[in-house]
Order: sequence, then C-alpha cells, then structure tokens
Amino acid sequence: MSTKRKYEDGCAAAHGLDLVGDRWAMLVVRELLLGPKRFTDLRAGLCGISPNVLTQRLEELERVAIVRRRKLPPPAAAWIYELTEWGLELEPVIKELGRWAARSPFKPEAGLNVDSLILSFRNDVRFAGCRGFNANVELRFGEDRFHARVEGAGWSWSAGVQHCRTSSSRPLQYARRRGLWRHKFADAMRSGDLKVEGDKAAAKRFVTLFPLPARATAELSA
Repeated sequence: MSTKRKYEDGCAAAHGLDLVGDRWAMLVVRELLLGPKRFTDLRAGLCGISPNVLTQRLEELERVAIVRRRKLPPPAAAWIYELTEWGLELEPVIKELGRWAARSPFKPEAGLNVDSLILSFRNDVRFAGCRGFNANVELRFGEDRFHARVEGAGWSWSAGVQHCRTSSSRPLQYARRRGLWRHKFADAMRSGDLKVEGDKAAAKRFVTLFPLPARATAELSA
C-alpha cells in the first residue's frame, strides 16, 4: 500500500476509494460476489485483464482484508479466492453503482459475462411483477447453474450444480448458446440464443421481472 497514491482525505468515501478505487478492483469484487473462484476463473470473467494486474489487485485486496486466499481440501486441492465477511458488504455498493450507471446515456451496448447477468437480475427484479406468480427456475450457462424461486411477492436466488425441485412443478431450464436478451424474449427464442424446457408462458413472464431502466437525459454544456 505504500507505493499507491492515496487521497490523504479524512472522508470515509475517499478512504473507500483508497481501498477499491484502482482499476479492476471493484470488478474483482464483483466476480467473487456469487462465490469463491480460482485465479483462472477470475481471469476468464475479467476480459482484458493481464495475469500480472490480476495478481496485483488480489494481493492488494488481501492486504486490506477484502479478499482472502485459501486452499481447498483434497481431492480438489486448488487455491481459491473469496470475499471476507467485510468484503461481502460491498454487494449493495456494487448494486447501487450498477443501478445508477445502467441509466447512463453513454452506456455502451456490450455483452455481459454470466456473473454480471445474474447480478443484474438480482439488482433489477421488479417485485411488483412477482405477485400471483409462482415458479421454480433453473438457468443454465454451460456448466454454471443458477436457481431462482418466485413465490408470490417472495424472491430468492441460489447457485450451484444441483437441481432445484418443488413438489408442485419441475424446474424451468434455460440454456444459453450465444447470449440471453431479457428484453427480446421472442427474438432470442427464434435465434436459438435461448432454449426453454418447461412452461414457456412462465418463462416469458419470468424474463419480464427484469425490466431495463430508462436512460437518463444527457444535459451537455453548449
């Protein structure tokens, strides 16, 4: 930390930027919000980051008690990175930043990785649309599995490799090929980007729970 430029400002927000304000730092945190990852998994989720920069960011985040590194027991015996309990408290910060920036009139139309997509679902859910809707959903992206349960106005997420089951219905299963476009359900179905197994009407309603926010108006100086 001695080689980093600091703000030397007593404001807590300034200190927060001292901790996570460097490029890639908050994106490393974002990648760990859904659970621990190996170094190679982190690199795969952070397009454009070099191994040296990722190593540096992880070491810095470890040093300030936001991330910890530990070795999994056999037979895995792999080193993983995970957020500390204090580091996990950054989730609402990332959510609110994402919610604010999603309205930017200058936001580029770029793809999302799987974790970013799931976090955007958790961030943008329209709870009013959950009323009277009960569904048990499994989203599949390659080997990744995410489970969502909607019960009236209730809402929950989980991640893992095991199927989610209820006594009333079998899970809806979503498999992404090239991308999931939540605001163009019919187009995604026709193109093959989205495959649905189960109740297609329920799947279509599920997608509507995540409306895209309206863009803010750009007010530029003359």
